[in-house]
Amino acid sequence: MADKIKIRVTIANRVYPLNISSPNEEEGMRKAAKKINDLVMRFEEDYAVSDKQDVLAMCALQFASALEINEINSDEAVNDATEKLAKLHHLLVEKLD
Repeated sequence: MADKIKIRVTIANRVYPLNISSPNEEEGMRKAAKKINDLVMRFEEDYAVSDKQDVLAMCALQFASALEINEINSDEAVNDATEKLAKLHHLLVEKLD
């Protein structure tokens, strides 16, 4: 088993120790923590919310909804591509017969 790398990330002024398995994972964790901290600051400024739990819940909702919206858009794109391929297949079958 690969050695785990111990890092610490700060989110909303709290330090969290993490064990990761690669430098790429470390980079991803640090970028994610930065995005969360940036969003925390924005919510605190824009909505005058001081309770960290409320701010973090708003951040979680923001990130989760972005994932869901991307999945919906991806599903729509796949369905659209499938329909276009079916039409193309139908045209090809007609021309070859």
